[in-house]
Amino acid sequence: MSEEFRHIIRIANTDLDGSEKLAHALTGIKGIGIRLANVIVKKAGLDPETRLGFLSDVSVDKIEDIIENPTKYGLPGWLLNRQKDMETGKDRHLIGPDMVLQVKTDIDKMKTVKSWRGFRHAYGLKARGQRTKTTGRTKKALGVKREGIKRERVTR
Repeated sequence: MSEEFRHIIRIANTDLDGSEKLAHALTGIKGIGIRLANVIVKKAGLDPETRLGFLSDVSVDKIEDIIENPTKYGLPGWLLNRQKDMETGKDRHLIGPDMVLQVKTDIDKMKTVKSWRGFRHAYGLKARGQRTKTTGRTKKALGVKREGIKRERVTR
């Protein structure tokens, strides 16, 4: 443990708040939830109650290595966010902009194949079986525009 406190720590190209507890601070990285963060802290052999700002550079490097290579440290496949990847067939875990880009690519692929989910995404509808009779109306016009009412009042 380092005695010097750092307010901002950069892990996996993301600035994290040093005043938060270790597991909660790791959830600030896109693609890492609280469950995976707890497992990462346990595999790194660190105390989960420690504040992120007190970690040494060696501990931060170990956390980054676990995030980059989770299968090397024995994390199960069901914990990763990209199981049996379509291109490689391996279990992977994507974080940050890589995850966002991959999800966008998957949606575009569904649209070009014209699968049901691709159709729903293309038309801005719900794609996971939710009801649509009463919900999901944000993209449709509801009511009357105010400008039309104002013009109508002025012309009278």
